[in-house]
Amino acid sequence: MRSSRPRLRAGLTWAATLPMVAGALALGIPSAGADTGPAGRDALQGTKPLWATQQADRGSASDAAQVTARVYLAGRDAAGLARFAAEVSDPDSASYGTYLSAKEADARFGATSAQTAQVTAWLKAAGLKVTGSNRHYLTVTGATAAVEKAFSTQLHNYAKGSRTYRAPEVTPSVPQSLHGAVLTVTGLDNAPHQAHHDDTLPPPDSVFRNAGPFSTYYGSKTDKKLPSAYGAKAPYAIKGYTGKQLRAAYGAKNVTGKGVTVAITDAYASPTIVQDAKKYAGRNGDQAYRKGQLTQVLPADYNSTEECGASGWYGEETLDVEAVHAVAPDADIVYVGGASCFDDDLLDALGTIVDGRLADIVSNSWGDLESNETPASAAAYDQVFQRGAVEGIGFYFSSGDSGDNVASTGTKQVDMPANSAWVTAVGGTSLAVGKNDKYQWETGWGTLRAPLSANGSTWEGFPGPYTSGAGGGTSATVAQPYYQQGAVPDSLAKANGKARKRVVPDIAAVADPNTGFLVGQTQTLPDGSLGYDEYRIGGTSLAAPVIAGVQALAQQAHHGLPIGFANPAIYQRYGTSAYHDVTDHPLGTGSQFAVVRNDFANGADDADGIITSLRSLGKDSSLSAVVGYDNVTGVGTPTSGYVTSYRKR
Repeated sequence: MRSSRPRLRAGLTWAATLPMVAGALALGIPSAGADTGPAGRDALQGTKPLWATQQADRGSASDAAQVTARVYLAGRDAAGLARFAAEVSDPDSASYGTYLSAKEADARFGATSAQTAQVTAWLKAAGLKVTGSNRHYLTVTGATAAVEKAFSTQLHNYAKGSRTYRAPEVTPSVPQSLHGAVLTVTGLDNAPHQAHHDDTLPPPDSVFRNAGPFSTYYGSKTDKKLPSAYGAKAPYAIKGYTGKQLRAAYGAKNVTGKGVTVAITDAYASPTIVQDAKKYAGRNGDQAYRKGQLTQVLPADYNSTEECGASGWYGEETLDVEAVHAVAPDADIVYVGGASCFDDDLLDALGTIVDGRLADIVSNSWGDLESNETPASAAAYDQVFQRGAVEGIGFYFSSGDSGDNVASTGTKQVDMPANSAWVTAVGGTSLAVGKNDKYQWETGWGTLRAPLSANGSTWEGFPGPYTSGAGGGTSATVAQPYYQQGAVPDSLAKANGKARKRVVPDIAAVADPNTGFLVGQTQTLPDGSLGYDEYRIGGTSLAAPVIAGVQALAQQAHHGLPIGFANPAIYQRYGTSAYHDVTDHPLGTGSQFAVVRNDFANGADDADGIITSLRSLGKDSSLSAVVGYDNVTGVGTPTSGYVTSYRKR
């Protein structure tokens, strides 16, 4: 059994933590970790899923069933790690920027050999087998009865929706004699399913192409024969912005990211990424890659390729690499692939970056619903993010592509890990770059779709139903971090009740696939052969690497000094000329925008016809981009003033 859930690619859009100390509370960390438990034991709060209720209990799990779990180690000073991570990340702190090396961080906060040995002995004494370990966790396997003995709980089967899953009956606990050495445990519940081992990656997905005609820049091409929308003729969607246009839009000027390393994490690895990235740069005016500028760190093998849709992740990696290079052409890029789309493997990829201090900036275009996250998994993620923060590493996560998630789940909620108080959540916009690469405006990304009628006279059902938009909203579990105080209005922070919570996102960049980025990738062509092709793409999976690229520019401007966990610095600049204050009506109250988009019915060519539709912009479910901070674009999008502001500090 896997001890994790599959995570989704959060943006390829074509159509618990530490003990509650002052520093931790200030950043709004959900409750997980050791607490009072049965006599002589410490309860691991957050390790019993909320869905494992008495009403859903379907009886004991089989004693003979095998369970695989991860036991995360708290380290020497878990409270101190959270506190120090906050101090070195706060521009108003005397400790700002006094980062540790990976070796120093491990010596100060990592688990001791004695702690590891003590936890190992306890697990083995309970009848569990330690099958893997590193400095942060132990992987164990054993029969249900042995797991129950180790964690002083019973494992039962529980109904969850139409399925039944295993979970602890009461909150698991560990012996007090371990003196807080255990941070949390994952894998005691097996929702949603078991991963299957598969060490062979599949070929690329079938080709996807955009149908023209296109605008070369926003608004450059219209068809007067098509129906009007919002009192005017809507322009055709662009073919796809390139690096030159994005650098102009977000104020790169002559800064290139020199001396900065950006890491990218996704699941799996595109077998053609190096040749695709080089070809794309050559075809679209980007700077050629120098030798060694793009490297990869990959797992020994892969698993769950079918379950995770491995080939779909190739396009994710390609987008991320090409977008970072387009914005920050001199930055080094290291791609660190996960062995699957499950938490354990993605955490390993993130941990590899931190343990080796492989990068300054980490772009992550994946996530899942907050309702699928347990405090136990949040604890494991936040420990990695805090370890990164003390080393001067910043993590950037896409905020999601389904707005408030009501249309897709029926419930308003945000995505994880973007909900973490220790990462920068990146929202999305629709971007208009005009003639001569001039920035015109942005709206919050949110799309309504109305198809052209059969006789071509109207847009059917105008403006049409919601299709997609930037993820955002108020967390149900994470308290408001200190850096959002004074910037995020209470109407958002208290949207879920009286207590102020974390609101997503923090910052934004272009994400709308109708004003998206041109990407080049080897794909499976209709005749079954492999071939390079280019297409327009979007989603907050575009916004995250764009912001990571901008952060590389900012770090270069910051005299090459790492910015680290950037949120305190991002909010410090709130309300200044560092940002475009994005609204849904950028040209004034009542201004509304749309583009015309043509799509091949079969995704590849016109053999099955072309579908013409109108895509209205700035309509993000119940979310709105307004003056000031908002839950679509956060503090806004970067201007040239954002990058140059780091020269003064």
